[in-house]
Amino acid sequence: MTFEAPHIRVQDLNVHIGDHHILKNISLDIPDKKITSFIGPSGCGKTTLLKTFNRLLDRNKEVRIGGRVLVDGEDIYGKDVEVTGMRRKMGLLSQRPFPLPMSIYDNIAYGPRIHGTRRKKELNGTVEHYLRATGLWEEVKDRLGSPATRLSIGQQQRLCLARGLAVEPEIILGDEPTSALDPLSTQRIEELFLQLKDRYTIVLVTHILRQARRLSDYIVFIYMGEIIEFGPTEEVLLDPKERLTREYVKGYIS
Repeated sequence: MTFEAPHIRVQDLNVHIGDHHILKNISLDIPDKKITSFIGPSGCGKTTLLKTFNRLLDRNKEVRIGGRVLVDGEDIYGKDVEVTGMRRKMGLLSQRPFPLPMSIYDNIAYGPRIHGTRRKKELNGTVEHYLRATGLWEEVKDRLGSPATRLSIGQQQRLCLARGLAVEPEIILGDEPTSALDPLSTQRIEELFLQLKDRYTIVLVTHILRQARRLSDYIVFIYMGEIIEFGPTEEVLLDPKERLTREYVKGYIS
C-alpha cells in the first residue's frame, strides 16, 4: 500500500545483526496523523523495524543496514543527516516506563532545557501543558518536586509519554507500550493515543490483536522479517488476503 505523501517511507530495507538477516527487503509507506500497528509473532522483526525509524540500532556495532528510511522525504541514514535533530522528531515509548532519576517536573523539563529553553515561566507552562495532555496534571500538580519513581507504573508510562511530547516530536513510536500495565492504565494510554493521532503520526508494535483493532487505522503483519500483508485494520484482521495472515489472526501462528 502506498500513500501520496507518506510521513515515513521505507524502501528496500535490509537489516543484518551479525550473521542473522532480520529484516528482508522491507518497503512500506506510513501515513501522516494515523495509527499504524506492526503485528506478528515474537522475533519476527517488529521491534527491529520500529528501531530503524529513530536509529536506535546504530548503538549495536554488529548491525548492518541497507536501503532507505525517509522521514518527510529525508533519508535518515544519509551521510549528512544530523542524528540528534532527526531523533527529536521521534517520541519513543518503551515496553516498561523509564522515568529519569529526578523529579516529576524535571522529567518533563529535561528535553526542553537541552534544546535551549531556560525561562522558568516557559518551562512551567510546558510542564503543565504536557502533564495535562497525558491526563496527569490533576494527579501530580501538588507534588511536582517528588521523585518520578514514586509514581505508579501506569503514571510513569504517561509521564514518559509527556516527556517525549515535550520536545515537540512529529512521530510517536510505541514498542508494546502497555505490556507492563494493568487494564485501567492500558485503557488510559490507548485513549491518549486516539486523542493524539490528530496531531502526530503514531507507529505501534503490539502483540495484542484486540488492541491493534481498537487503535489502528492500518495494520502491518510481519513474519520472519518480511511484510506479509499491509492494509486497513478491518481488512487485514477480518478479511486477510494472505494465508499466513489468516493463520496468525486465528491463533494458529504464535
